[in-house]
Formats: sequence, C-alpha cells, structure tokens
Amino acid sequence: MTEVFRDGLLTGKTAFVAGGSSGINLGVAQRLAEAGAKVAIISRSADKVAAAVASITDAGGTAWGTACDVRDYAAVDAALAATVERFGPIDVVVSGAAGNFLAPVVGMSANAFKTVIDIDLLGTFNVLRASFAHLAKPGASLISITAPQGERPQMFQAHACAAKAGINMMTKCLAMEWGPAGVRVNAVSPGPIGDTEGMARLAPTPEMEKTIKGRIALRGYGTKRDIADMVLFLASPAAGYVTGAIIDCDGGSVLGDAGGDALTVRAR
Repeated sequence: MTEVFRDGLLTGKTAFVAGGSSGINLGVAQRLAEAGAKVAIISRSADKVAAAVASITDAGGTAWGTACDVRDYAAVDAALAATVERFGPIDVVVSGAAGNFLAPVVGMSANAFKTVIDIDLLGTFNVLRASFAHLAKPGASLISITAPQGERPQMFQAHACAAKAGINMMTKCLAMEWGPAGVRVNAVSPGPIGDTEGMARLAPTPEMEKTIKGRIALRGYGTKRDIADMVLFLASPAAGYVTGAIIDCDGGSVLGDAGGDALTVRAR
C-alpha cells in the first residue's frame, strides 16, 4: 500500500458527500470512511441514505446522513450545518449528484433539459457555495464529479454536456476565488464505469458494451474503486498543490476512438 493510500490517511477529518447513497458516489463515501474520515451523506432518498450509512458503519466506519435535494440551497446548507455540529468543520466535500438520459434535442422538453441542469450544475453550485462557511480553512478540498461530456460533445447528450461543461468552468473559477483562503477545488471526470446505472442506460446491450470497450485505449470499463481512489488522492496531502484541475479517470476515453489493432513496438 502506498503512502498516499495508507490506513488512517483521513483520520480526524470530516467528509461530506452529496449524492453518496449509490453508484460511484457511494463508493467514494465508503473509500473516504475506509481512510478514516467521518462521512456525512446526502441524497433524495431517505431509505438509500440509511442503507449507505449502514454500509459504512457495519464496516467499522463513522457515518451519518440525511435526505436532501441538492436543488434546495437551504436544505443543503442545513445538512452541512448539521454535519459540522456532529463531526466538526468539513475538510472534504464531494459533489456528485447527477441525472442523465439519452435524448435528441428535438424531442426533449425544456423541463427535461432544465432537470439535468438543476441537478448537476445548480446542485453542484449549491453544495460548493453552501459549504464555504462550514469548511476547515485552510486545508479543505472540494471535489466535483463531472464527466467527459464536459469537454467532448456527444449526440443525444446536449443537456449533460451543458451541465458538465458548466461544472468544469465553475471548478476553475472557484479555485481562483477560494485559493487565497487555502481551499482547493478540483473535479474528477470518470469514463465508462462498470456496474453503474449510468452505463446500464448508455450501453444496455452486450453488443453496445463490447463496442464501447473496443474504443477505449485501455479496452475496458473502470471501477468505482478507481474513481474513489482518485477522489482520495485529491482529498489527501499528496495533492496539496493541485487546484483548478479537471482530472480524467477514464482509461483514455476522452482521447477519442482508440479502436483497431494497436501498434506493437518490439525492443531491439
């Protein structure tokens, strides 16, 4: 085990994970708890929050959670305040609540577009903006979960592309504004991650899954643990001079179609 990921790396720290009741974000919450952090989880479903908290406490970690919609600024602020009251000032904030679906612009309602913008972009703003008053400063690390759509246009993803591009730029702006307070702001951009609802929707058949994997430089889906480890890195002292970064954790997906036979170079 490397020094970056040693046991107890985040002992004494408090982490707040928005959207942490399922999928990639649950994996992040569990990884931060595994590293020793006290973890607060918010999500819209009280039942899912309870299950997520139980998954951490049953494994010996410390966690608490509450049902909260990231689109409601006052509710997010109240959840952050409750976290501070329970665990102390917040060292790590992860904003990962998101929604997505495949749809052409013609045939997508204005409300459908707005829903994704409100959950992804407005929700990220609410979590990050509300967190500032509750952070341990200096030293806090804010991490948003974005997506390749933030820099690569994709058909039937205009809503997600717009939302993620906004998150990417907000990350850079906040890094500039909050850096003098000792607050780092970064984002992780996952590629195709196996066993997630997102990939189940975007590649619902074995044929589509095979096609997508064949276009990725590393020829496969990533894991929830891959993303969780990247978040842990950004939360750790090892990333103490990293801010304003959008880090791709995607097997090379964002590079473009890497299909076909790779060139094999033999040592002479």
